[in-house]
This record gives sequence, structure tokens and C-alpha cells, in this order.
Amino acid sequence: MNHSKSRMMSDEKAMRTSNTNRVFKTGTLLTLALTLMTTTAFAAERLRGTVSVDGSSTVFPISEAVAEEFSAVQPRVRVTVGVSGTGGGFKKFLAGEIDINDASRPIKESELEIAQSSDQKFLELPVAFDGLSVVVNPGNTWVDHFSVAELRKIWQPGSSVKNWSDIRADWPEEPIRLYGPGTDSGTFDYFTETINGASGASRPDYTANEDDNALVRGISGDEYALGYFGFAYYAANKDKLKIVPIDGGNGPVAPSEMTINNGEYAPLSRPVFIYVRESALLRPEVRAFVDFYIDNAGLLASEVGYIALPDMAYERAKSRIAQSDTGTAYSDNDLLSSRDLLKP
Repeated sequence: MNHSKSRMMSDEKAMRTSNTNRVFKTGTLLTLALTLMTTTAFAAERLRGTVSVDGSSTVFPISEAVAEEFSAVQPRVRVTVGVSGTGGGFKKFLAGEIDINDASRPIKESELEIAQSSDQKFLELPVAFDGLSVVVNPGNTWVDHFSVAELRKIWQPGSSVKNWSDIRADWPEEPIRLYGPGTDSGTFDYFTETINGASGASRPDYTANEDDNALVRGISGDEYALGYFGFAYYAANKDKLKIVPIDGGNGPVAPSEMTINNGEYAPLSRPVFIYVRESALLRPEVRAFVDFYIDNAGLLASEVGYIALPDMAYERAKSRIAQSDTGTAYSDNDLLSSRDLLKP
């Protein structure tokens, strides 16, 4: 596998700049609206301290946007937002190195066992919907859609697909070059479990990177490329990529705000999360940030290309925070039915 996993500082800076431009497109009015919407008891209090966030590149744009807006309310609180993949973030989270882990999948049983064995308690808070997006180069004129079976044929371990013509005979006899998240990515876990039937089950001969912007660059520069990542990265690069509708059994459907929200885009729609250390919530600056996050997650998720949850889901999250309701409601559930747990 070509494991080009290193995130260059310039790449991260470019991603931050792009997301910041989108978040602030409504300027002062958005900041004012968010400030007025925030119900946290700490909003009027000037706090100090640091809040550390790491994990999923998929959830990064939401957390980045929340951190930027929170700084307008609490300028003396420094919020750091890193990207090391969902799995990499959980490693730091369970080692006590960060306060919050961004996660594009629920916590795994193996990670939950580590938390339980070390008596670490956490809050699991869904923050948005995402539609995992399959994309090709805009110069690709032959792909009109993929079935789930075709995706499995391409990505399964031991796949014999080398050329586009190996998928459909009338497609070009040209090499197919694959791009996708690295193995620490929650997107990788979700895709492989949903398409190939087991988390981590994937052919190894693809260009892997935890930085989705690097995947965008690779696919946009290669006519014969195919890859997948979170919907927000497609939404921010529509002029460089071509989205591929997926046939989950009811005809081809492309991801969009409507099809992700109403469940038509299946089986690649999913909730994304933040995991918060219970002990960290005792610090006023962390509690203020998490309250602000949940108060404004719906609006800011939409600003950066994701789909807001139903209002009831955010109310449930607020209740969990208020009651310090720890543990997971998702790790024992099939990922394909996780979305149903968020419905009012």
C-alpha cells in the first residue's frame, strides 16, 4: 500500500483556511447569531484555559468551525483541533492526552474495553449526519453510478480489479487508481464494514492518507482515479470532483443534504460524533466549549457541508451533558442502523 499518511503543515493550513472562509461567509452576523443562541451559563463569564480536540478528519471541519466561533465568545480559551484519524484520536483520548475525540464512527469494542479497564468515563454525543461520498475525476465520462456489489468487487480483499473494464466490459481498458482514508480513519472502518462486511477488510494496494484534502488533490489530478471520503470534502471541491450515485438496492442515489437527511442515500449515510472525557467536563472552559458545540452544531455543520441532526438529537445530547450520562449507545449496534437511534 502506498501509505502517504503524513499531513504536511501547508495542507492543514489550506484546509483550515478553506473551512474558515466558508464558516465566516456570513461574517459578523453569524457570530452574533451564535452568541445569542448560546445558552451556556459561562457565556457571559470570561474563562481561561485550553481545550484539546483531535481525531477524525471528517469531523474536523465542524470542530474547527465551532472552535473559531467559540473564540469570539471566550477569547481567552485556546481550543486546539488536530487531525489524526478517528482511531488515532481514540488512542490519544484513552491515553489521557486530549479532552475530546472527533469520531466518524462509534467507539469500537476494543477501545471500550480499554476505557473500562482503566475506569475512564466519557460522554458520546452525535453532532451531525454525513454521507460518505464516492468520487471520480471530472474527466471520467463513463461512470454513471456504482452498485454496492460493484464497490465490493473493487475494494474487497483479494480484488482482481485492475482496469476499469474489469468492472464493466464497456468501460475503458485503463488502470483504475484508488484513493482512500488510512486504516486509523473512522471513514475507512465504516466503508469497509458497510461495503465489504467487516471493519478493516480492504484491498491494500491503494493510496491511503488521513488528510482528505490530499485525497482530493490526488483524485482531481488523475483521470483514472476513484476514491471516497466525507461529503463535506466533496461539497467544498465540486469543481474538481465528480460525485458517483450509489445503488443500494432502490436505484442510484447521489448524496445531498436532502438524500442524506431523509435516508435515501443508503447505505453510506452515517452519524458523526464527539467523545468527551467526563473528568474534562469538570473544567469550566471545557464545559463551556461542549455546551457551545451542541448549541451550534446544527448550524455550523450545515455551514461546512454536513447535515444537521433532528432537534431532538441535540436536546438528548444536552440532557446527557447535564446529567453526566456516560457510556455508549452505539458500539453494540449495527452501523447501518445507527441513524435510526437519532430519530425523535
